[in-house]
Amino acid sequence: MRIPWRFLVPAIAFAVLVGFFIVGLKLDPGEIPSPFIGKPAPAFAVESLAEPGRKTGTADFAGKPWVLNVWATWCGGCRQEHGTLLAIARQNRVPIVGLNWRDDRVLAMRWLVELGNPYVDVAFDPEGHVAIDWGVYGAPETFLMDANGRVVKKHIGALTPAVWEREFLPLLPATAPGP
Repeated sequence: MRIPWRFLVPAIAFAVLVGFFIVGLKLDPGEIPSPFIGKPAPAFAVESLAEPGRKTGTADFAGKPWVLNVWATWCGGCRQEHGTLLAIARQNRVPIVGLNWRDDRVLAMRWLVELGNPYVDVAFDPEGHVAIDWGVYGAPETFLMDANGRVVKKHIGALTPAVWEREFLPLLPATAPGP
């Protein structure tokens, strides 16, 4: 007895879709690969959040490892990771630079006063142009640059102590200079 093609083709198509679904369930949405890994960090020079007349950017951190943390006051994950960022800043292993993304300057300044400021400097990106250049999908996102200015790690989502210790610390030199 032969199975007609009109029944076999939909069954095969369904099996393929189920296969894609199963594979997709095993993927971590926070592990979106970055095209910047191993490449020079996208250069920027924008207004400082705290000092609107002063520019801050990638050139300020040349020659040493540094972290760029994309955040905003409207971001729930940013509030979740804030304590972790404060703890990392207290370790004084690597400077953390904030990129305040699509936010209000007054609200962002209030956030840092009320919750504490883990950043050595904060770049203000109200229109999101810098974030676009960095390939940011959403806040929070955290990047690690080496002393040569290359992106060596990107983490999407709230940074936790476990993620910092497992994924970031091993990429830092043993005696990375602090801020």
